Amino acid sequence: MSHKKISMKRIIVLSIFILISCQSKKHTMQTTIQLENEQINIHLDQPIDISLAVQNDAGVGAWYIDQPQISYVEVDGYVGNVKLGGSTNFNNVHFNPHSHGTHTECVGHITEAFHSVNSALKKTFFKAQLFSVTPDRQGEDLAITTAHFKDLQAGVEAVVIRTLPNAVSKKSKNYSNSNPPYILEDVMIRFRESGIKHILIDLPSVDKEKDNGALLAHKAFWDFNGTQRLDATITELIYVPDAVVDGLYMLDLQVAPLENDAAPSRPVLYQIL
Repeated sequence: MSHKKISMKRIIVLSIFILISCQSKKHTMQTTIQLENEQINIHLDQPIDISLAVQNDAGVGAWYIDQPQISYVEVDGYVGNVKLGGSTNFNNVHFNPHSHGTHTECVGHITEAFHSVNSALKKTFFKAQLFSVTPDRQGEDLAITTAHFKDLQAGVEAVVIRTLPNAVSKKSKNYSNSNPPYILEDVMIRFRESGIKHILIDLPSVDKEKDNGALLAHKAFWDFNGTQRLDATITELIYVPDAVVDGLYMLDLQVAPLENDAAPSRPVLYQIL
């Protein structure tokens, strides 16, 4: 066999190897995020969405109001429904961000002065730590205590809390009059003093459902009676699947641009490489 034919075979084999390598990496979107004192690598094409959507007459709910309603517009002979002969689907959406689906709120939730969650975030990527916790029985209540966060790491800006058990039924649960678990005040003080800016939890509130308006956890985290933390947020009614292990992640906290104390949000986790 000639050297020319051997060289051609080597070229063909090398070309096939390069093609296979390129195809295997074609869908990989790796990026590096520079934090203050460290670089973090993540795969942007492997997001973990922990939000729950607003749905028509369905989905998770709380606070004693009816389910969301999504209905088509009818005006001046126009019907906003393609199935009914309209040129487009054109719906009104009636819901409450605190009651329906994942939402993010700012200190404006509990202040007389207006503060918008749309102004709370100057960036959206944060180093986060996910904890799975089994709330402690305290009389008729289930409480989340400081003991659940012994392993809180330095440099974390967001804490994501998955309560156990973690039934899929959380995604459609109506929490009204169910006395869900809640976070004790001293936990939120610890978070605040540790520099945590963002709390995310799979419950309708960080506070006890019926507490006569005390709102101890909200007030402690936002330093309500001190220098109020306008850049700190609380995100409620998330859902973290069981397959997502506890530990460190990058959090992309996406909040709808709504001028209100709270807005629907889509928190997304990325595993740190």
